[in-house]
Amino acid sequence: QVHLAESGGGLVQAGDSLRLSCAASGRTSGFNTMAWFRQAPGKEREFVAVISWSGTETYYRASVKGRFTISRDNAKHTVTLQMNSLKPEDTAVYYCAGGRYPAYNGMLRRDFDTWGQGTQVTVSS
Repeated sequence: QVHLAESGGGLVQAGDSLRLSCAASGRTSGFNTMAWFRQAPGKEREFVAVISWSGTETYYRASVKGRFTISRDNAKHTVTLQMNSLKPEDTAVYYCAGGRYPAYNGMLRRDFDTWGQGTQVTVSS
């Protein structure tokens, strides 16, 4: 069984940066795609970014493209989301997810079978 743990959330002002990290532990062999989703109060959980096992494929939702960067270190079993130029509409709980399907743009919740507990990101205006 694999366990995912996010860290790095917090309260920042618009225009600031944050770096989220997700550490995987347990039986990580076979984990292919890693992704970040987010969920704002009263809204559905939505796709943010995804990265393939090799790191050569990355996809982003349109509203974060150019501001967020997803990366991974397979030797350390970590995936990172660098968030720059944050906006109030980025406020949400951010979740790390792992799965075995190949990466594609706009991946769905059902594509992932392992989730972290989430970390809160709040951006004030």
